[in-house]
Amino acid sequence: VQLQASGGGLVQPGGSLRLSCAVSGLTLDDHAIGWFRQAPGKEREGVSCISGADDSATYKHSVLGRFTTSIDNVRNMVYLQMNSLKPEDTAVYYCAIRYGDYCLSRMDYWGKGTQVTVSS
Repeated sequence: VQLQASGGGLVQPGGSLRLSCAVSGLTLDDHAIGWFRQAPGKEREGVSCISGADDSATYKHSVLGRFTTSIDNVRNMVYLQMNSLKPEDTAVYYCAIRYGDYCLSRMDYWGKGTQVTVSS
C-alpha cells in the first residue's frame, strides 16, 4: 500500500491550494482517509476524515467552512481543497488511511507529507 500526497506550496493569506493523495494497493470504499498536519514544534493533528463507504466527512473545527475533502473511488484519489488559507495553516500535510469508517490518530498507512506555507 502506498500513499502519495502532492499539491503543497507557498500561498498568500486568503489564497487556496488543493492537495491530492494518490492511493495504491487497496480500494477506498471500505476505508477512511484522513488528512493530518504537523507544524514546527507542534504535535500532529487531524484536519479532516472522509469515509470511502459513504463520502461522509468530518473536520477540525478551525478549518470548518474553509477546507473540503473529497474522494474519487474510480481514480483512488482523495483531495483536500483549502480556501481562505491563514498563516496558522502552515504545516506539513499528510494523508493516511485505515480500514473502517472513521479516522484515528493511529492510521494503518501514511504517505509522505507535502509542505504548505501560508505567508505574505
